Amino acid sequence: MNKTIIININGIVFHIEEDAYEILKNYMTDVKRHFMNSADSLEITTDIENRIAEMFNELLAGENKQVIVEQDVNSVIGQMGTVEDFEKSEMDTEPTFSDTYYSSTSSRRLFRDPDDHLLGGVAAGIANYFDVDVVWIRLAFALSFLFAGTGIILYVILWIVIPKAVTRADRMAMKGEKLNLQGFKKNFEEELGSMRNNLSNFHHEARPFVYKARDFTGDFVHHLGTFFSGAAKVLLKLIGIALILTCAGFLVFFTVAFIALLSVGYFGPFHDLPYEILRHHHADYIFIAAFVVVVVPLVSIMMLVLKSIFNVGSISRSGGTAALIIWLCAVGAFVYNVVGIASEFRSHASVVETIALTPTKNNVYYIKLNDLKYFSAEDSVRLNIKNLSPNMKVADDDDNDFQSFYHRNIRLNIETSDSGQPVLIKSSRARGPYYEDAFNNARSIKYIFSQQDTVLKFDQRFYGKNDELWHDEEIDLTLKLPKNAKVVIDHDVDRIANFSIHDCNEINKKDYDKVTDATFVMTDNGIQCKVDTLVTDTIIRKHLPVDSSKIK
Repeated sequence: MNKTIIININGIVFHIEEDAYEILKNYMTDVKRHFMNSADSLEITTDIENRIAEMFNELLAGENKQVIVEQDVNSVIGQMGTVEDFEKSEMDTEPTFSDTYYSSTSSRRLFRDPDDHLLGGVAAGIANYFDVDVVWIRLAFALSFLFAGTGIILYVILWIVIPKAVTRADRMAMKGEKLNLQGFKKNFEEELGSMRNNLSNFHHEARPFVYKARDFTGDFVHHLGTFFSGAAKVLLKLIGIALILTCAGFLVFFTVAFIALLSVGYFGPFHDLPYEILRHHHADYIFIAAFVVVVVPLVSIMMLVLKSIFNVGSISRSGGTAALIIWLCAVGAFVYNVVGIASEFRSHASVVETIALTPTKNNVYYIKLNDLKYFSAEDSVRLNIKNLSPNMKVADDDDNDFQSFYHRNIRLNIETSDSGQPVLIKSSRARGPYYEDAFNNARSIKYIFSQQDTVLKFDQRFYGKNDELWHDEEIDLTLKLPKNAKVVIDHDVDRIANFSIHDCNEINKKDYDKVTDATFVMTDNGIQCKVDTLVTDTIIRKHLPVDSSKIK
């Protein structure tokens, strides 16, 4: 059984064994004796007692006991340090282990700083915890105010949650200083030094508000400039990464396009290229020149970004000069070929031919597309067409991209004949480097049209000489039929017609997929869709009031 006594350390009551009390009493007597000659010995010894009380509370709570024993007192003294060791370290001229231990910092605790605050000391407390300049934390809060005021809400929450550093021990823990005798001593001396500096700067602080506002504005602008300078560097690196990735993406795309054009002569995304024209102008050379013209700048941009922003890689003067020469040669080759192609289209000419048609008995005409393929004499010999069976026919079902290009260059228009006789006016147009060439190109266009009694058949393409260069050939067909003529037109004629067969069937509520043709009538105003009166009367009645059924 050990005798216990009750002691009071700065308002906190503890139960302590008598032997432990004697050790603690002697320790505090030595501490008070050591700091007796300090400027404010009472304050520093009170802070040390508060720290000892905190440590006792932690020990009791951690070991779940109620009485402080001798071992607890020795443990606290060991952490705080003895006066003898402290005095010995002050007398030593060489750095000792105690100096090293004293100069290091312990783990920081988060408090609101009451000594450096604009509002509640939250920003200064966070800056102390992360050991950064408080101006960055304040700038971060200021910028966060711009995002729907989230910074204000966050600041208020932190103001409520984070405790305020009230005691010296709190302020030392906030800055990561050791909570022992040496730490309290150093903190107290720094506080005295700060007070002396404040007194020496009193004249500066007492200056007019205009000067202080000027200095504050200068410091704010300086720190703001530093912040934006750092942010600009980060933004520049992000832009550099985005630029490199973009150039790499384009490089892969154009490499795939280049391989496709050289291997098969076609690339889907470039479907508007005039492949038939390029075929006659050394297309491979044009593709190679265009590839070099595009790729060299992309690679150069990537290397420049890596060197200037990320300081990776290098570009020699000779390498840059060689790349520039190669690029200029590619540009010259590409321009030369493009200009050569463009010179083939400088002049244009047209030829007009009028073809008389045979009138039909009932004034009814059927217009269809020719479904048989036309072969020239050279094609017949090359494909040995004469040896085909008499019952065998070759269908014109070639629907490739270039064939659709021909569809766009044949236009069929149907008008009312002025003379009452059916005629077909064929206008052929073409281009060439000179007028004579353009005229010969227009005259050499072969377009097949045939009439079989009431059936008028039009080809969906025109023909030229084998391997002849395309010269922007166009065919305009104007079919003039007598007034009141009935014209039945197949759906396929939509490819070349200037009017819509599909719209006519829509008016008559006919299924386009099931009905293969549409009926038109020639009027004074040209060709008009023949409306089924039975269908239109039904539609009208659906939209009339109930009592309108009496209308005949």
